[in-house]
Amino acid sequence: MAATTDPVGTTWSGTYTFRAAQRVQPTSVDDLARVVSNASAVKVLGSGHSFNSIADSEHGVQVDLSVMVGPPVLSTDRTYVEVDAAMTYGVLVPFLVAADLALANLASLPHITIAGSVATGTHGSGVHQPGLSQAVLAIQLLRSDGSLRWYDRTDPTFDAMVVSLGALGIVTKLRLAVLPTFRICQDTYQGITWSQLIDSLDTVLESAYSVSVFSRWTGQGPDHILCKSRVGAGFSRPALPHTRRVDQTLHPAWVSGESNQKVTEQAGVPGLWSDRLPHFKLGFTPSSGQEIQSEFFVPRADGPAAVAALREIGHLISPALIISEIRAVAAETQWLSPASKRDSVALHFTWAPDMPAVLSVVDAVQQALSDLDVRPHWGKVFTYPGRLDAHYSRLNDFDALRRRMDPTDKFANDFIRRHVAVAN
Repeated sequence: MAATTDPVGTTWSGTYTFRAAQRVQPTSVDDLARVVSNASAVKVLGSGHSFNSIADSEHGVQVDLSVMVGPPVLSTDRTYVEVDAAMTYGVLVPFLVAADLALANLASLPHITIAGSVATGTHGSGVHQPGLSQAVLAIQLLRSDGSLRWYDRTDPTFDAMVVSLGALGIVTKLRLAVLPTFRICQDTYQGITWSQLIDSLDTVLESAYSVSVFSRWTGQGPDHILCKSRVGAGFSRPALPHTRRVDQTLHPAWVSGESNQKVTEQAGVPGLWSDRLPHFKLGFTPSSGQEIQSEFFVPRADGPAAVAALREIGHLISPALIISEIRAVAAETQWLSPASKRDSVALHFTWAPDMPAVLSVVDAVQQALSDLDVRPHWGKVFTYPGRLDAHYSRLNDFDALRRRMDPTDKFANDFIRRHVAVAN
């Protein structure tokens, strides 16, 4: 029987307090089905690493699936792994390492649930690397009518199923594509100016398997560039123009005084994909959580214009900012992915935990990017007031599917009604 936990609590960052009437922990799929059947409104909470109300179930039931996590199961042909929805990448990764297998990419931190990550469009970096949803081959979904079925890439609606905001049903299992293990080394570069970065942004982002540009949008240029290169035959370190290589490990926010204790090793030392693709080590939480995050995606061709526009308002951004990160994300087919159908530049902001100040500067960021077909990250803070159909071209199609699959709005919440649903 599902256990009830109280109080409901907050997101990981502590900056959003959930308004669900109760939180329950089902112990089996049958138990979960009973919860869904008896609830008029229900939403799953993953690791809580969202920064808005997307995982809330206002006055309804919030479901914690963490008890329903068993060991990963590798396919007999070693091409995919089946996992429970609430498993974190931090749990899956050691299993794959032991099997000499890998995922193509990881987010900057591994302490997040797999289902929650892909449902909101979480990503790593790399001009040839789509978001984490690209690894999903199939999902098992519990629908509002109590039916449980698998959807895979042969299903005509699969491109709506993975980045689904939890609005189509409750994902209970996923199958993820895996590949043979590989090694990565991380090199850090400094010295490039803003004008040089704007002129050579594509060159920088193409220089390695995964690239991150960290800055506070002030000064003569970014704080540093982190290049994660795949080590193998023909490997050579990136030769970035206008930079010098730094032979040390830097925290993404080192300029704010952060220690590198929790950071994966850099300085060009090769290591397994699992120890280099995330910015933060598996054994550490990345910080106390005292932060707010926003992220905006523009077409890759507009990346230089976006950087130039944000540099113009750097004096507004910097006072509220801990650190910002520029990354590339390859196009994918999921309807609601921020990189749907277009190669993208992702502009991430980690803000100090002062929501009024953050909302004000996010308004300024959105205005600066308003001419660039910008898309906000679903799980982070933005201030667009209504439906995001102007940003996501398949939103109407998604909402039509949502209404067919969930005609009573059991899996809707205020976030879905405000930003996704067509008004009745």
